[in-house]
Amino acid sequence: MWATLLLLPLAYALGMFPSAVLVARVKGHDILSEGSGNPGASNVIRVLGWRAGALVMAMDFAKGAAAAGVGLGVAGRAGAFALGAAAILGHTFPLLRRGGKGVAAAGGMLVVLYPLIAVGVGVVWFVVARLLRKASLASILATTASPVLVAAAGYGIRETAVIAVLSGFVIVRHSGNIRRLIRHEEADLSAPPRGRRSDAA
Repeated sequence: MWATLLLLPLAYALGMFPSAVLVARVKGHDILSEGSGNPGASNVIRVLGWRAGALVMAMDFAKGAAAAGVGLGVAGRAGAFALGAAAILGHTFPLLRRGGKGVAAAGGMLVVLYPLIAVGVGVVWFVVARLLRKASLASILATTASPVLVAAAGYGIRETAVIAVLSGFVIVRHSGNIRRLIRHEEADLSAPPRGRRSDAA
């Protein structure tokens, strides 16, 4: 665990890597001041299109997967949880700028620990986003499904509890989206954003 503790700051720094900011900057945009202002894949999709948004999602996903993968190799599943969570925190609460919602980074951690469950969660996200055009709703439902699937797969109370806490954290990050969904004011995934609405990823 000493190795894991020493790697925690590096995992947090990896999570801070500004994927959305850099992709948007290459295309001549400031994603922090356009659309919703959120540095996540959904806002990039609305401002720059699906190709740029998919690249941001893959990069954010890789942050969580890389941190969890290193943790798994260094200290087993406990290390994967610790470093994966640190990367998620770095993504959502980076120093000196606004952070994302943590969905893709959490998905990266999930695929290292539960590859088959991650596929199921990904299917839930894709179907909801495709049918209802609400990235935030897709993220909330997929996140809610994660601890349920972990428990159903028999991973035990400890791992289920950890995934439930992380899922709760991601859902809290979507509190603004939930309020807008209740008021029927949440923007569609492909719709140009109006004002400064938050998005899902």
